[in-house]
Amino acid sequence: MKMREIWPAGIIILWALIGLVAPWLPLEPNAISLDLILQSPIQSRGLGFDDLGRPLLDRLIYGATTSFLVAFWVVGLASLAGTLIGSFSAYIGGFWDRLLVHIIDLFLAFPGILLAIALAGILGPGIENVVIALTVVGWVGYARLARAQVLSLKSRDHVQAAIALGVPHGRIVRTHLLPLISAPLIVEATFGIAAVVVAEAGLSFLGLGVQPPEASWGSMIRDGTRYLLVAPHMVLVPGLAMVAVVLAVNLLGDRLRDRLDVRGGGE
Repeated sequence: MKMREIWPAGIIILWALIGLVAPWLPLEPNAISLDLILQSPIQSRGLGFDDLGRPLLDRLIYGATTSFLVAFWVVGLASLAGTLIGSFSAYIGGFWDRLLVHIIDLFLAFPGILLAIALAGILGPGIENVVIALTVVGWVGYARLARAQVLSLKSRDHVQAAIALGVPHGRIVRTHLLPLISAPLIVEATFGIAAVVVAEAGLSFLGLGVQPPEASWGSMIRDGTRYLLVAPHMVLVPGLAMVAVVLAVNLLGDRLRDRLDVRGGGE
């Protein structure tokens, strides 16, 4: 394995491990030390302190937990729902397929992040509502991809033979179609992780994500913008962490796409 493949995977594994074990680490992300307010990494231990004297390293780790959990649940739920809806719609065809196309077109008519902001605003702030809002927005891409793939596969001989033998439709989709469309869906899910990390940070930046004193990379950046000239580390620490994760995920997605030989295709 080449170095350009190792370091993105290493960053993603580190991010996932931190996201899973952070609640059990001896950290104090909300501990206030007035004598350490706005101290930079050069002046103090760790990665410095914020405007309330809270340790940025501890808050960065807890922010990783927030982004990882949101990405895990959103990508998992959206990919599952979108794949099932798109696959069965394309396989059945007719009215339900035309209805799905119109629903997809309706969702695609609005910028995804704006729709997520509107839904999060209606549902209210909180990590659970962020997951719901991003899932409602995110399933469309998986449904569109799954539908296009199934439309190109359902006329193949092994599918037609299964239909002629009276195999139940659900079993045909599960055993004859889903395994063949899994490669492009995995690549789509990989890129979806990066999109969700950015979207969650954006919603938290706007105050629609996790609420104080809970940590999120987006809320950390928002708090740091007020002190950008005197304490740039408050923005740089979470910003660079988010850039590293998103870049690593996108590079891994590119490598997966090359390895799985996934080519873009239309309907």
